[in-house]
Amino acid sequence: MPIDTLSTEKLSHGLHGELCVPGDKSISHRVAILAGLAKGRTKVANFLCSEDCLHTLTAMRQLGATVEPEPNAHSFTIIGTSMHPTAPQNEIDCGNSGTGMRLLAGVLSALPFNSRLTGDESLRLRPMDRIIEPLGLMGAKLTACGTRRGCAPLKIDGRQLHSINYTMRVASAQVKSAILLASMFAEGATTVHQSALTRDHTERLFAHFGIPCTTSNGGLTVQTGGTALPQASNISIPADFSSAAFWMVAACLVPGSELLLRRVGLNPTRTALLHVLHRMGADIRISDEQASYEPYGDVIVRSSSLHGTELKAEEIPNIIDEIPILAIAAALAEGKTVIRHAAELRVKESDRIRTVVTNLRAMGVEVEEFDDGMIITGKESITGCELESFGDHRIAMSFLIAGLCAEGTTTLHHCKNIDTSYPGFAEQLRQLTR
Repeated sequence: MPIDTLSTEKLSHGLHGELCVPGDKSISHRVAILAGLAKGRTKVANFLCSEDCLHTLTAMRQLGATVEPEPNAHSFTIIGTSMHPTAPQNEIDCGNSGTGMRLLAGVLSALPFNSRLTGDESLRLRPMDRIIEPLGLMGAKLTACGTRRGCAPLKIDGRQLHSINYTMRVASAQVKSAILLASMFAEGATTVHQSALTRDHTERLFAHFGIPCTTSNGGLTVQTGGTALPQASNISIPADFSSAAFWMVAACLVPGSELLLRRVGLNPTRTALLHVLHRMGADIRISDEQASYEPYGDVIVRSSSLHGTELKAEEIPNIIDEIPILAIAAALAEGKTVIRHAAELRVKESDRIRTVVTNLRAMGVEVEEFDDGMIITGKESITGCELESFGDHRIAMSFLIAGLCAEGTTTLHHCKNIDTSYPGFAEQLRQLTR
């Protein structure tokens, strides 16, 4: 059973050694779906066996894909359905995963049967209308049945879809990916225009599995004629950059640290945090960089003195998941750090603007809150205390890292959700700090 309460204390020594963080969460979701739709057998290595990704893998099994052996060692084989999934016998439970729900909705909306997607209490409060609108323009029929308008459970009446030319209102890789996955089944060419560059894992995996996807004039076009058939192709998933981010910030902040993070995914649509930390004065370098369907390499971090910065509006979409841990760096940096244009944080697993602000203030940090972000005034020391994680994995992990630099003990309650994205985090934390 996951531990529900975790504590950290100020370290009297630096963080040293090598660390392998788990496989990339975003890529694992997409590999489960595309390999589950593909023709043939795909050998998958370093899959993230977190609760979120396992829910997506289970969903593909409900749709007729075969997984062997059981995915308990992060490596297994998926035998796909050759683009002919079967109707699920029961509703599909996405757990806490907004990514899983939005991507699966794209697939299910184009299939010749009805289905229903649900999730835990937190997921049932997160907005799904942002995918309902574009999929509806393709001819899909999705009904949000939740207690809050536009929220899950989602009832999906599958049907033949048609192509669209769509400009996204929100810079969201999940919305983009839902449309691209639906377009695999649609007649004609579907084009998606982005208001800002978002993570491109879906496009890269389309190329890996043989689905034609081209970029021109800022638009992404999938032209399949409704006959796209992904071909099985063995794949190894790099370490998750967002998970590695917790250790990057920890090694920056804890004096005397030098930490090596192995085979970290370095997709340029995911690494905005590196640029921001460099701007703040961080000592981080990349070695042994490798080119693959996704670039990856080793990340070496040494402790350094940080100073505040202002995030650029165009950086926000590609740093959105790392803002909670960046806020910890800002709290211990000299001067002010300005984070605006990040209203998307309000509709994550928690309201991450409110939860970050609440916990930083409890630790004695001066924070000004806005509808779309915050301004953090850094200080030399912060105070350990009892904090609520609000059932949010990134809030829990971020403030446990903060506890490594805080006077006294920092205790986080309701930490079970850490396993939704980073199983093994608590054990790696113990190994590095003992």
